[in-house]
Amino acid sequence: MRLASLVKIKAMFRRVRVSVKRHRLVSLRENMSGNSLVLPIVLWSRNAPTHCISSLLVMDDLATIISGCHDGQICIWDLTPDLEINPRALLFGHTASITCLSKASASSDKQYMVSASESGEMCLWDVNDGRCIEFTKLACAHTGIQFYQFTIGTQREGRLLCNGHYPEILVVDATSLEVLYSLVSKISPDWISSMSIIRSHRTQEDTVVAVSVTGILKVWIITAEVSRMQDMDPVFEEESKPIYCQGCQSISFCTFTQLSLLVVCSKYWRVFDAGDFSLLCSVPSENDQAWTGGEFIAADKVIIWTEDGCSYIYKLPASCLPASEHFRSDVGKTAEGSIPPLVYSIADRADKQLLICPPVTRFFYGRREPFHKLLVQGDSAGRLTLWSIPDTSPLQPLSSAAELQVSSTISLQEAFDKLTPLPAGIIDQLSVLPGSEEPIKVTASVYIPSQGRLVCGREDGSIILVPATQTAIVQLLQGEHMLRRGWPPHRTLRGHRNKVTCLLYPHQVSPRYDQRSLVSGGVDFSVIVWDIFTGEMKHIFCVHGGEITQLLVPPENCSTRVQHCVCSVASDHSVGLLSLRERKCIMLASRHLFPIQVIKWRPCDDYLVVGCTDGSVYVWQMDTGALDRCVMGITAVEILNACDEAVPAAVDALNHPAVNLKQAMTRRSLAALKNMAQHKLQTLATNLLAADNADKGNLPKYSHNALVVQAMKTNLTDPDMHVLFFDVEAVIIQLLTEEAQRPSPTLVSPETLQKAPGGADKGGSFLANKIFKQVKETIKENIKEHLLDEDEDEEEEMRRREEKSKSLSLLEYNLTMDTAKLFMSCLHAWGLNGMLDEVCLSRLGMLRPHTPISFGLISRGGHMSLMLPTFKDSLLRQLARGSAEGRKLSVSEVVGKGTYGVSRAVTTQHLLSVISLANTLMGMTNATFVGEHMKKAPARPPRPGTPETPKKTAPQVSNPALQGQIKQGADEGQSSCLWVRLYELSFQIQAARP
Repeated sequence: MRLASLVKIKAMFRRVRVSVKRHRLVSLRENMSGNSLVLPIVLWSRNAPTHCISSLLVMDDLATIISGCHDGQICIWDLTPDLEINPRALLFGHTASITCLSKASASSDKQYMVSASESGEMCLWDVNDGRCIEFTKLACAHTGIQFYQFTIGTQREGRLLCNGHYPEILVVDATSLEVLYSLVSKISPDWISSMSIIRSHRTQEDTVVAVSVTGILKVWIITAEVSRMQDMDPVFEEESKPIYCQGCQSISFCTFTQLSLLVVCSKYWRVFDAGDFSLLCSVPSENDQAWTGGEFIAADKVIIWTEDGCSYIYKLPASCLPASEHFRSDVGKTAEGSIPPLVYSIADRADKQLLICPPVTRFFYGRREPFHKLLVQGDSAGRLTLWSIPDTSPLQPLSSAAELQVSSTISLQEAFDKLTPLPAGIIDQLSVLPGSEEPIKVTASVYIPSQGRLVCGREDGSIILVPATQTAIVQLLQGEHMLRRGWPPHRTLRGHRNKVTCLLYPHQVSPRYDQRSLVSGGVDFSVIVWDIFTGEMKHIFCVHGGEITQLLVPPENCSTRVQHCVCSVASDHSVGLLSLRERKCIMLASRHLFPIQVIKWRPCDDYLVVGCTDGSVYVWQMDTGALDRCVMGITAVEILNACDEAVPAAVDALNHPAVNLKQAMTRRSLAALKNMAQHKLQTLATNLLAADNADKGNLPKYSHNALVVQAMKTNLTDPDMHVLFFDVEAVIIQLLTEEAQRPSPTLVSPETLQKAPGGADKGGSFLANKIFKQVKETIKENIKEHLLDEDEDEEEEMRRREEKSKSLSLLEYNLTMDTAKLFMSCLHAWGLNGMLDEVCLSRLGMLRPHTPISFGLISRGGHMSLMLPTFKDSLLRQLARGSAEGRKLSVSEVVGKGTYGVSRAVTTQHLLSVISLANTLMGMTNATFVGEHMKKAPARPPRPGTPETPKKTAPQVSNPALQGQIKQGADEGQSSCLWVRLYELSFQIQAARP
């Protein structure tokens, strides 16, 4: 029975590896196509994300600190030569806790690092811009990774030596993350606790020394021939020796003498001779402290740290020093309990706050200037603390240890609080109550692309409906809207007694649901159904005994009754099927003993499958509500896998939609980019399809949205932060579609646009033809929609008008032009050309940002890097230091004060976006963002003492003379339109880049 289970588990692992390889191939194809450019912009809010640090890494140049957290994110911190710390970016992609970090390159030009998580994921990152270069997933979890570089002829190659919860050391290629070979034990194979690489300068052989969990030291010899191995037989150990170090925490090699090894266990630390592994010194812990690691900081000093964050520097006895005449004098007679002199004590946590998790401590020393010796500590509050270790001993006698002072410390929340202005949330202007400075936190969000609305649930139980582009413009850009009270127009839904925990717009997932229905869940145990157009509360479900944690939509092929239900999950371990049509609960599954982890479906058998955190699986019949079976072990795994094979699109993990960001971006960002098409476009009429079948070919219908707003949180207890995803190709297609639909005698058709001088060049002719064909098809679908609307009954038309009049009365505005306005205003290089900035403000209607814009970068497999709002501080500090030294700033540095200068990859994407959008707007007749929607806004009293600004109301877009000025140029001597000026400026920036 046991053998059969092992065989099944191995087969399951093989399937996991095959699926990962297939996923990598699909991602590679997506990246190579290069026809979709999506740019993220982040609104972080005033609350910094939770960052409970689990691992630390300092790069060799001591200019960057990397921290991984228990929630799966990675933070990049900038470190100045003066040891000032500033958080720069947050990396998303892992779905489990980060277990270890390691550098993955030795060159200073390309700084790469590799991360591993508890779920077996490995990612290779570019530290400079946060780009994911490669990723993979193995069936085993790593707890330690070390980088190893060797030379083959004149070429240097890198390897990653990985140890963890498996009885071997895996050797992985540092570029492709492929497992090449493994270091295996013949004698007493067991999990490896820690390992170290001993580099030999005298021979071509390097040594890997490791200690297993049972306290057996193992030695492998790596020669040049072994390093070149790929997919060959495993390499067995050269030596295996028991050293009786159970619970080994770390092992390190003394690079100063190359003759000593330091092994740290939880109750003692020991120094061994690196030649024959003889015991030289053994020191027990005091006061029941638990050691967690240590390093050599000099030939005669070691630093040891504990799990509560304390660190101690000891001076080694003469018997451990190779330069001493007493070296190895105590071999074989070392007495337990002899404690060497204590030089420094660091960070006594007696008066510190209680932390959720033990702090993580690591020691690093610079291999390039400046040659600092740094002790770095990260805790569960997202705080980094640095100590600079001096080379000299204190002047006071060694009988009393000196206290080493902190060199620098900062947390993410402290860095956010120092910013002026404070980082903005998505609806902060609508969430600040009178007499309070702190806005109400947003706890749940859903974006409806077809209507351009953002629905935000707050911690006071209210739900806000607001136009997404308008509220983003208020938070990021300057303008007249900053003086308006309660802008933009919004609606507040009140029904929950306390925090709203989840929101669902079912029609966005499947068109079988009524587009008026919005479903919300809260901590008051209730699920409420709303009419999104009228704001009316339709029904309240009170069937759960705990707060609602998730709302899901059943798959398409369920029974007719279940298809009109939503699935609700609560913290009392219950699952309900709530019928929106019958307005009652048709099934309540409430016998689960542990929290629910995953919901899966077996529609062909009418089964609802519930997976719990203890590994148990419950199978429920949906129509009858009866429990069919409860299983555990390998049978439970097989049932969950069978559900994946039957309905691969219906898998819903019970995490927040943005915690598992890799899955979300694979689905084109929260299933909104994939599942939500433009529902206003109906199918083409038969005659239009027949007339243009040959012209259309196999061109797929374009259904991407120009803007998608995604709510994210790094931890379930955090408030929502929001990421705005701009699809540049979708913006261009919608601009050209609306331009061609305008009833103007000078209408620019897709055919004439395609023949225009700036329409397409030889290099991009394929993409241009594709865009113009999609524009043409969209226009024809709109024509068909108009024809079908004329045939509707008058009663239906009156009903629709009545619903529209009852609806939110959100201001009537052009969603596409507002999206383009927000996008271009954020990307423009403000401050580079003052005259052009004034033209963009007064003539083109663009708005200047009033706060630094936090951009992002999407890379392979949906991995994403988001700039923190504090990234500009370190950038401007470098610029100020350069100007103080009398050095003339380059063009790229000046641009860095505005939009660009974040990283080369981000700058390239921004320049491509600005050039392509400016090129599109050059061919349009109404290429201006002057705000007509501000005049269409409902009349409301201005704030007391707020003067009316006639400057903004003077330009009229409908004025032909002004349109001629905008098209031909604002000044008499300007021969091209203003968009050409912006277009040329982008090329100048591109040419000035290093």
